[in-house]
Amino acid sequence: MSDRLNVVVGITGGIAAYKAVGVIRLLVLAGHDVQVVATDAALRFVGKPTLEAISRNPVHSDLYEGVSEVRHVAIGQAADLIVVAPATANTIAKLAAGLADDLLGNTILASRAPLVLAPAMHTEMWQNPATVANIAELRERGVTIVGPGSGQLTGTDSGLGRMVEPDEIVAAALAVVAPKDLVGKRIVITAGGTREPLDPVRFIGNRSSGKQGIAIALDAAARGAEVVLIGANLEIAAPASTTIQHLTVSHVSTTSELEAATMAAAVDADVVIMAAAVADYRPQSVAENKIKKETQGDRLTLELVRNPDILRQLSEARRDGQIIIGFAAETETNREKLLETGRAKVVRKGADFLVLNTVGWTEGFATETNSIIVINTAGDIVSEATGSKSSVAARILDLLS
Repeated sequence: MSDRLNVVVGITGGIAAYKAVGVIRLLVLAGHDVQVVATDAALRFVGKPTLEAISRNPVHSDLYEGVSEVRHVAIGQAADLIVVAPATANTIAKLAAGLADDLLGNTILASRAPLVLAPAMHTEMWQNPATVANIAELRERGVTIVGPGSGQLTGTDSGLGRMVEPDEIVAAALAVVAPKDLVGKRIVITAGGTREPLDPVRFIGNRSSGKQGIAIALDAAARGAEVVLIGANLEIAAPASTTIQHLTVSHVSTTSELEAATMAAAVDADVVIMAAAVADYRPQSVAENKIKKETQGDRLTLELVRNPDILRQLSEARRDGQIIIGFAAETETNREKLLETGRAKVVRKGADFLVLNTVGWTEGFATETNSIIVINTAGDIVSEATGSKSSVAARILDLLS
């Protein structure tokens, strides 16, 4: 999404409140204005200074503060989206009953914005008939429920009731308000970096984390597309298909595995976006056992062979109407030289669009931000973006709509 939203993040009193910091951070990085409304119980788990530093706004918690500006309804009236994470069993019960005995309850009742809840509680509480009925009632009213997942809970308990991860909450929440301009489109997206093994313990690879490709996949799913995400050695957790609608995730490691998975998925795709960083070469042979320095001496010579050009294969095999978007990670700092390199590459690759992605020791790979220039087959600049990887993803997908 490219529009700046006024998002209210409600935090209630559960141990998962610490994860709300991640939710706020991701929303701010995506360019949205975040107002935090925390219950008194929530502030016993996470302090105001932390929440204010991350949200870049004052934290609201007292129902009787800002009376002259009618803050207890003004925050909700101004909201474009409300996300409550974590949503405890107590909060869910109060929302189902329409109670408003604190600032968060008043904010929600006074708002017409979409409401997204990320439940977090022990398994017994989640499965209690009262909670089951409350969740059913809220869903009936149009409230979006994200999770919960299964995993480690407070203490030694484990099971259903764990709050899902911040990136999944944010993706599901933004999907509620995203423009549905990609409905009916099937999009294949690759992410991460391929690894070519030298032996059972070593590989040749790159520093791509997969963050940009995942951001594109999440935004495409939010905009209504049916998305297939093919992840190569992702350094962050891929979103769960059970949490994000219209998203299927598969994992590969080597370039040959990525080639097979992508070519198969591309057969019936409307769009293919090759955001993965693909190793250009692989070892001629792979050692069956660990290569030891005691037997190799002071020097180790590797013979490398060229990997297949997946982007070019996709372009050559494309069917009528299919759009192919490639990525080119470049360290060139001179803009004109970067464009010259990109214009030669887009012709050589045969892609419809090429995203020139500036990378270096401290930019591009494994960072939260990105800087891109997008050119078409003719070499014309059709888009530019610098900012969070979520905002960059939106700019890339805007080309399709």
